Amino acid sequence: MKAARSLLYAAIFYPVTVLWVLAGLLASLFGRRPTLAVVLSWVDVHHWLADHLLGIQVKVEGSVPPGPHLVAVKHQSMFETLEMVRIAHLPVIVMKRELGRIPFFGLMTRRYGVIEVERSAGAKALRALVEQGQDAVAQGRPVIIYPEGTRVRVGETPPLKSGFAALYRALGLPVVPVAMDSGRVWGRGVVKRGGTVTFRVGDVIPPGLPRREIEARVHAAINALELAPQTGA
Repeated sequence: MKAARSLLYAAIFYPVTVLWVLAGLLASLFGRRPTLAVVLSWVDVHHWLADHLLGIQVKVEGSVPPGPHLVAVKHQSMFETLEMVRIAHLPVIVMKRELGRIPFFGLMTRRYGVIEVERSAGAKALRALVEQGQDAVAQGRPVIIYPEGTRVRVGETPPLKSGFAALYRALGLPVVPVAMDSGRVWGRGVVKRGGTVTFRVGDVIPPGLPRREIEARVHAAINALELAPQTGA
């Protein structure tokens, strides 16, 4: 049953995504607001499919404040990359440059608002990260970053990548850390499991802290669900 539901989800979601990308590109000709509306409707469709086809519910503890913030999120699957668009009020998203090279989809992400990072480009990539981040702040939107740099497995708590501290220092924004546990139900394979994904929004961390302190506080906060003692069966 899980396999059948997962295949049905894929058979609906990915063709729908193609249609939404084309609709978003058309909407972008009329400005940013219609583009954002199309993206939000797309992630709402995904939320509905995950709930009704896959049996995945979302529990949000706390809330992401509106306006410019640096939102640092635990990363275990594709699931949170879509859900956080809803939870964080249509943020600008830091993402790897390879995604921006996907035909049509990459163009659509740029018109929505993303910060593309070339992970192998060192200092040049950090400069581009900061410049694009400043543009996002000028729009009054939050900026989402997945500071571990890539998806990690359940239970893994790797150190944060250097790009997070660079963006934090350059933008001068408070940080909203978000822990979540999507990897328990959304693995790397095709088959997904039903269950509840918890998003725990931590306390806002002020700007201007030393690198060691901000990294330690964000690392602890985004791993709050990993480090919490497990209870129940």
